[in-house]
Amino acid sequence: MDMEASKKKLGLKERYNHLTRGLDWETTYQPKEKVFPYTRYEGIKIHDWDKWEDPFRLTMDAYWKYQGEKEKKLYAIIDAFAQNNGHLGVSDARYINALKLFIQGVSPLEYMAHRGFAHVGRQFDGVSARIACQMQSVDELRHAQTQMHTVSNYNKYYNGMHSWRHWHDRVWYLSVPKSFFDDAMSGGPFEFVVAISFAFEYVLTNLLFVPFMSGAAYNGDMGTVTFGFSAQSDESRHMTLGLEIIKFILEQDPANVPIVQRWMDKWFWRGYKVLTLVSMMMDYMLPKKVMSWKEAWEIYGEQNGGALFNDLARYGIRKPKGWEQASIEKEHLSHQAWAVFYNYGAAALFHTWTPTEEDKDWLSAKYPDTFDRMYRPRFEYWEQQAKEGKRFYNGTLPMLCTTCQIPMFFTEPTDPTKICYRESDYQGDKYHFCSDHCKDIFDYEPEKYVQSWLPVHQIYQGNCFNPGVDPTAPGFDPLRAVLDFYHLNFGRDNLDFEGSEDQKNFAQWNGHGAVGA
Repeated sequence: MDMEASKKKLGLKERYNHLTRGLDWETTYQPKEKVFPYTRYEGIKIHDWDKWEDPFRLTMDAYWKYQGEKEKKLYAIIDAFAQNNGHLGVSDARYINALKLFIQGVSPLEYMAHRGFAHVGRQFDGVSARIACQMQSVDELRHAQTQMHTVSNYNKYYNGMHSWRHWHDRVWYLSVPKSFFDDAMSGGPFEFVVAISFAFEYVLTNLLFVPFMSGAAYNGDMGTVTFGFSAQSDESRHMTLGLEIIKFILEQDPANVPIVQRWMDKWFWRGYKVLTLVSMMMDYMLPKKVMSWKEAWEIYGEQNGGALFNDLARYGIRKPKGWEQASIEKEHLSHQAWAVFYNYGAAALFHTWTPTEEDKDWLSAKYPDTFDRMYRPRFEYWEQQAKEGKRFYNGTLPMLCTTCQIPMFFTEPTDPTKICYRESDYQGDKYHFCSDHCKDIFDYEPEKYVQSWLPVHQIYQGNCFNPGVDPTAPGFDPLRAVLDFYHLNFGRDNLDFEGSEDQKNFAQWNGHGAVGA
């Protein structure tokens, strides 16, 4: 009797091909241009969607299996961390302010990335592109959820984490990362994938995730470290896919090159400006420091990024505008950013402090050409003023850059003693910028950026007060009214770390009087 031969099991490549090839359809009663309108108006020309290759060639069954295994390990460790009061094992309560910055500024972006990839996945003509966007959309949603769950344990014990989703849409410094994703999501699908998959995921993600996760490891935060490991395999896939996306677009048609170059110029600079928050976290907010912002930029920016753009040169792509300026600013960016937050600490949702003597010596060693000469005297003066009971909080509202929405306190790239200021006139109004590159971005598409939701402008227009607040009432304090609108608990979520509730509780729970002893 003949035996039935077992069917040959398909390999990963064959299964991927079955998933992403031949499943599309030719439209009949509507032209394809109406079904997929957004892939044409940007000017990008695609001749063969089958050339789009996911380098990992993941199928859905494999994807869910891998992610399920990671989930089991992650939540087991998070649960153990919570049950054993792991939050008391961090190096110093100052470190927890880095987590506040992460949940406030980064986690909402993960959710926005989820929404963005879900949207553009519908817009692409090619099946393989839609599959890639679908998987990344689920990845980003998972990252947002795991970050919420990881940080929720800290939220039980520390201030500055309780309303992070509310803050994302309202708080002045959080408009910097928010505007980045608002800008990307309001572009076309190809611009979105260049902005997020390439500029942010491939070029800049190491400058975001490596400092945060390495900083967590150095400072005893194993819950965040575990999340980082769980997400890093996804990030590796996203970075590789980002490079493949760029090569796919560039290889499809020579006319795509100048369009992609303009997007690279724009999105490198926009992403770099968001990383201003990361630079100060690395140099000032980690009690046990991993590396300086300057060192990180030299490794992940100049070396890795430089090699990348050398590789892309064969397509006619050069380094983005602003690359040289970013390398010049590595000496100054973090110091100037921390100075801004120290002065506006009353309106920030984390604590600030002047560097300790040990911190200043470390900064002096890492920035031998600039820190002692330009920034140490400033911090020492502020420290002395605080000791004399003259701690100063700036109660004014800073001018914001119309493009990146960063307060305009940063200096000329070739003169760190002079504030950088640029302006453009458009339809009778004047717009302000913190750099030549932000001005260039605005000047190319001003109709987009004249709609920017700038927190300071909104405050002056009276749009950032709770219902029923009367600005004409005697003794009205606009700053306190804005902080109420933010849902900021004054004196608990903000002001100096020294003497804060977080500092006192951490010391008490650890059974000693000196934090970090």
